Amino acid sequence: MNRLHLTLVAGLLAAAAVLGTVAATHTVSLGAAHTGAGNTNVVTRTRQLQRFEASLHRALAKKPPALPAVPAAHAGGASAPAPRVIYRRPPAIVIVHHTHHGDDGGETEAAGGGDGGGD
Repeated sequence: MNRLHLTLVAGLLAAAAVLGTVAATHTVSLGAAHTGAGNTNVVTRTRQLQRFEASLHRALAKKPPALPAVPAAHAGGASAPAPRVIYRRPPAIVIVHHTHHGDDGGETEAAGGGDGGGD
């Protein structure tokens, strides 16, 4: 490499380093400005959650009325066994459609008679 190429590569690397430093500085300043807004959002959300928690505690303090008593089970002892289910399939339904395929001999009769005698 000659001197001109080395100088150009060194200059490009220096420019890239400067631009990278500027970009990093800009990013850090954006993050610092955003931190204050984030704190207010967190505080607001925390207050909302605390109010909701207090409402849940108030609702828990109000106990619902007692449930009615469960009726006693049948005293007959063992219950009847479940009936056995037997499934019987219905017979298959077969539908036959007869179609004309031209092989029933109709063409030979029309062509000149089937027995060969015209008398």
